[in-house]
Amino acid sequence: MSTLPPEVATEDATKQSFWMERARVERQYAQQLSEWSNKWKPLVDSSPLYGSLLQAWQCFLSSADRLAALHSSVCRSLVSEDGDRVRTWQKETFHKKLFGGFKESQDFGTGFARAQKPWAKRLKKLDKARSAFHKVQRKEQTARDREVHAKGNPDVAIEKQKKIQEERELAQQETEKVRARYEKVLEEVTRYAPRYMEEMECIFDQSQEEERKRISFLKQAFLSVHRHLDVTNNESVKAVYNELHNTLMAINEQDDLRWWKNTHGPGMPTDWPQFQEWTPEKKSKKGKKEKEVESQQGTIERSVMIGGVKVRALYDYDGQETDELSFKAGEEFLKTEDEDDQGWCRGMKDGGREGLYPANYVETV
Repeated sequence: MSTLPPEVATEDATKQSFWMERARVERQYAQQLSEWSNKWKPLVDSSPLYGSLLQAWQCFLSSADRLAALHSSVCRSLVSEDGDRVRTWQKETFHKKLFGGFKESQDFGTGFARAQKPWAKRLKKLDKARSAFHKVQRKEQTARDREVHAKGNPDVAIEKQKKIQEERELAQQETEKVRARYEKVLEEVTRYAPRYMEEMECIFDQSQEEERKRISFLKQAFLSVHRHLDVTNNESVKAVYNELHNTLMAINEQDDLRWWKNTHGPGMPTDWPQFQEWTPEKKSKKGKKEKEVESQQGTIERSVMIGGVKVRALYDYDGQETDELSFKAGEEFLKTEDEDDQGWCRGMKDGGREGLYPANYVETV
């Protein structure tokens, strides 16, 4: 029942793909069904079962064989159809690099980096201008505080106050210069923002399209796997269980008991002994060929001897002792003695071979 390649069948489960692992489960289930059927079939065939009940047992076993074949086909579909389809898509869509990773992933990463590099450079410049502006603002604020403190303090000389005032004015002028530079850099960043967004959206749309294709493909792949695994909608599986259900519903105790009564009970056909007149034998000289013909005719006459009932074997039987008959299922011969207390009958096969056999292994013809 194995349909997986040897290297896949023996591979550790953690190393198998999603599809191969499920295929292995289906293969093992098919094997177990076949093993179960093969184990019980000889026991059922050699049992004393009969009639519609025997047919029900046999139908369970044949259903298992048919289901095993169906699950093997599921395994083959997962491997040869779904698995190959995914592997082909992976090979065509994702190209491995020499040192690991995939070319497509690197390309998108490079695309995003290329779009972000000018923007990051401008942001760095802007951050530097902002820091410089905030620095001179702090310096100007310190100068203002010193000027206010000096004006309200009579202990500070006029010359000193003028010097503090000049420092504040220089700080204010520096602040205006740095502020102008900061605003200019910010204006550049603001003007570049639309281009940055356009380039980022372009590479993002490309990556989204590839992702859309991936999701769409996997959706179809999942639906294909679902179709193969969904045995509830498989007409062949439905047919197996419908046939099994109909066979079980056909079990009829009255018909089976009637068959047993007519075959092995009071209703079975009998050939009661009858009175026979004695007929003298004619004496005549016979040639060698005539004796051979007579011998064959005698054998044929013995096979239909009076008091015998013709029976047909239901199962194979190999005689365990020298006084037992051996026969195959379907073989016909004569029952010469009825069943004894131990369940044995005596019979005679063509050729004159006589012996005992189990009574429940045959049926009356």
